[in-house]
Parts: sequence; structure tokens; C-alpha cells
Amino acid sequence: MSLSHNFQDVVENGEMLVAFINSGQPEKLREVKVELQTLIDKHLETKKTVKQILKDLAQIEERSGQRLLDMEEQKQHKQKELEDLEEQLQRCTAKSQITDSEIQFLQTELESVRNSERELETLQNEVDEDTTEVIPSAVYVAQVYYLVTKIKWEYNTQPNILKGVHYGPDLATPINVDTSVRSRSDISDQLWDFVSTEW
Repeated sequence: MSLSHNFQDVVENGEMLVAFINSGQPEKLREVKVELQTLIDKHLETKKTVKQILKDLAQIEERSGQRLLDMEEQKQHKQKELEDLEEQLQRCTAKSQITDSEIQFLQTELESVRNSERELETLQNEVDEDTTEVIPSAVYVAQVYYLVTKIKWEYNTQPNILKGVHYGPDLATPINVDTSVRSRSDISDQLWDFVSTEW
């Protein structure tokens, strides 16, 4: 449901409210008030969700933009190296006393730089493709948490149950915590105890 449609519902309900006030029907007035409050609550929740989505998109765009800038800088650096090596190769081949081994070395270096440039172009294309696909931030955050904590969570549980498995270096430890009977601090301490401090 669009925001403009929600706003139109609020306006229509407001007009109904004025009509009921004028007709003196308090029971109907209470029903309209409840319906109006429900619409307002939905509108506010939708607005909050849209703001969060826009914020997440802005962060993804910022990170992708920075990656593109970094890749472009690396590409320019490699291009400069390539030009320098080509220039050096031309100077060296102009000298009659240059040895075959030196030419071979410079050609190998030139090919290496060209390969690096092709790899950078491939990476840049992959980054370009990544920017067209918005990865949900929740999935990204969950992957980062797993890499740090080595805890794989089960998401199909009751709202007050934390359930998962910690994959330690020697064994897997099941986790089953009822958040309604323990403090957040207790739960946090227990979970952090699983995280290794050795890097």
C-alpha cells in the first residue's frame, strides 16, 4: 500500500470523524477513532521501514562507490606502470648492446603487468555487476557475525528463543537460550565466551 493511499485513508477517516461528531454517535465515534489510530500506526511503521531501507541502500552505494574509486586508482597505477615498462622496453631494444636475457625479462614483466591490468578490469566488472544487485544488509551482517563468532543461528524459532550451534576448533556446541528468563548481559557474556581470542 502506497504512502499516498494511506494518507488518503487518513483524510477520508478524518472527514467521517467530523460527520460522526456532528451527528452525536459516540459508539461510532470510538470505532472511527480506533480505526484512525490503526491507520496512523501503520503509516508510521511504513515510514520507519522505508527510512531504514533508504539508509541501508545509501550505505551499500557508498561502499560500492569507494570500491570503484579504489579499483580505478589501481587501474591508473597499473596503466602508468605499463606505459613506463613499454617505454623502457623501447629504449632497451634501441640499444644494440642489450642482451637477450634483459629483453626477455622486460617482456615477462610487461606481460605480468598486462595480466594484472586484465585482472583489475575483471574485478572492476564484477564490482559493477555487484552494484546492480542490492544484497540485503541483514544477510551481509549475519555472514560477518558468523565469520567472527563461528555461531550458525537457527531462525525458525520462537521469538524469545536463541538457538544455534557454535563450531569451535575441536567440537560443535549447541546453543539454546530462553531470552525471557535471562538478562541481555548474561546472554551476551555467554555468547562472547564462545569467541576465540586467538587470531
